[in-house]
Amino acid sequence: MTSLRRLTWRSLVLATTAAMALCDRPAAAAPIAVSTHTLPNGMTLLVQEDPSIPNIAFYTFYKIGSRNEHEGITGLSHFFEHMMFNGAVKYGKGEFDSSLDNAGGNNNAYTTRDDTVYQDWTPASALELVFDLEADRIQNLAFIPDVVNSERQVVYSERRLSVDNSNPGRLNEALDAAAFESSPYHWPVVGWPTDIESWTIDDLKTYHAMAYSPTNATVVVVGNVHAADVFRLADQYFAPIPAHAPPPPVRTREMPQMGERRVVVRKFAQLPLLMIGYHAVAAKDPDLYPLLVVDSLLTTGESSRLYHALVDAQLALEVGSDIRPSMDPSLFTIEAQPRAGVQPEAVEQAIYTEIDKLRATPVSERELTKAKNQIIAQQFRQLQTIAGRAQEIGAAQVFFGDWQHVNQEEQLVNAVTAADVQRVVQKYFARTNRTVATLIPDTTPTAADAKEVQ
Repeated sequence: MTSLRRLTWRSLVLATTAAMALCDRPAAAAPIAVSTHTLPNGMTLLVQEDPSIPNIAFYTFYKIGSRNEHEGITGLSHFFEHMMFNGAVKYGKGEFDSSLDNAGGNNNAYTTRDDTVYQDWTPASALELVFDLEADRIQNLAFIPDVVNSERQVVYSERRLSVDNSNPGRLNEALDAAAFESSPYHWPVVGWPTDIESWTIDDLKTYHAMAYSPTNATVVVVGNVHAADVFRLADQYFAPIPAHAPPPPVRTREMPQMGERRVVVRKFAQLPLLMIGYHAVAAKDPDLYPLLVVDSLLTTGESSRLYHALVDAQLALEVGSDIRPSMDPSLFTIEAQPRAGVQPEAVEQAIYTEIDKLRATPVSERELTKAKNQIIAQQFRQLQTIAGRAQEIGAAQVFFGDWQHVNQEEQLVNAVTAADVQRVVQKYFARTNRTVATLIPDTTPTAADAKEVQ
């Protein structure tokens, strides 16, 4: 979740969205039809049939992320993303990957604050193999001390790479830790270093039983399959897995912020870095879609407001913003890389100037339409692939409680008005509601910094 990753992702969608942004309204996407099935143990199956391609995307969503952890075991959700590939009873260490490879498939996984998702892409002929593989590691994951310690070091190395030795990663961690006081979004997904060092085998077994209960899982299969075949295999492979108690509700909520917060990171770097976070909303809040439009207005494309005010004006090399669905209220973030010789304060003030313009003056209908079309075009691109559809269907089920939200998003975006945009900017983009994190370059590298730049 670094600025560079967001900006790279954003650059990929610009070429596709540019033409659609000039239209009054892009053509509506055809509604997605999904077949559903719930097993006696509580696992949910969602299937979208697509005979136009010989492959399948098999995604398993677990409603477990860093928000379900607590002090002392932070990082466990991410750790299991690694451990789940390290062998069970039927398929030993390395055999999950090799079995899929031999069948012509591939796999990956990711962990967020809110969920952990396992992704399998295979020919349709390997459908039963995927069921067999997934059922084995859900129910029979091996906890071999040497493997646990090995993966602990892998995770620690990942933390060093993505946070300790990454300027954006380090600053983003500092921003979240300062912005969130009571919310579990306070700690990083990868975990605090001392927690990574201290997990016990009992910690792992307890957490796995809770996190990987069938009651906590949603399986999405998209591609050249028949729903009846998927449900039959689910009854065969997944239904016998006993249910455990799911993660307890996360009761702690972030307290209202009473004033601006600032954090400074001094680290060896070539240039300063600026991140600003405003407390925003959770996925189910109706204000999510006006905020998505604000995100588009500010930083999507070279005609966006902050690109013009910062990059075109030679104040910054790049700028990005982000607001995404989350279980609990999260942040609307703005990130900028000042140019050499430009003080972060100048970039920061230019950002506030553009926000003030949105606050004071309703956006024009043409600019609003462009911003909405960019969002719709991005979703349209996502739904063109079986992997994209599996992701969107599963995310809708997990974050909104209903896969059919996928078919409602275009309407929700198009319903946003100029008054909605002005209202959410006035409501959320207040000085008292923001946290500002600035990385100030230190010209004397530490030993770790020296290794990074070699």
